[in-house]
Amino acid sequence: MKRWTLIVVALLLVVVPFALTACGEDEEAAGEASPSPAAPTADIVDTMTAAGDHTQFVAALDAAGLTETLKGTGPFTVFAPKDAAFDALPAGTLDELLADLSGDLTAILQYHIVPDEKLLKADIEAGDKFDTALEGESLVTYTGSDGKVYVNDIEIVTFDIEASNGVVHVIDAVVPMP
Repeated sequence: MKRWTLIVVALLLVVVPFALTACGEDEEAAGEASPSPAAPTADIVDTMTAAGDHTQFVAALDAAGLTETLKGTGPFTVFAPKDAAFDALPAGTLDELLADLSGDLTAILQYHIVPDEKLLKADIEAGDKFDTALEGESLVTYTGSDGKVYVNDIEIVTFDIEASNGVVHVIDAVVPMP
């Protein structure tokens, strides 16, 4: 009988501390907030470059002298056309715009940028108007009967690509000048 008592006491001395430690860790974990994802460290230009599907847009931004602006503090919201959007333009259009930097290129690019705001998908509602970097011009959003979200009749295909100084939303066409 003494032997069984010693075995039970020994087991209790070993098991109870582990059980209490495990319970304490669960209580601490329950009280802690879930770790949030790390904040993005790349700016908008570097984020678009890393994505690999905005090379023509990034090149146009650079040619127009807007790269440094979008590397700045922000915040910015950029509606970035995919390379396929530029490929869909009439032949020679991008080359023509790049050849005349004092022409419409800068204005067209500014029309894709909402300065001083980081607009996530949750912030965008049908009928919202957002002032662009092109003075006096706004982009309008709406939800189509297909449930998709559009900006000036162009579908937003990917939302909320966060950058250190704002957010990028991918669109499937170049937003035409108003």
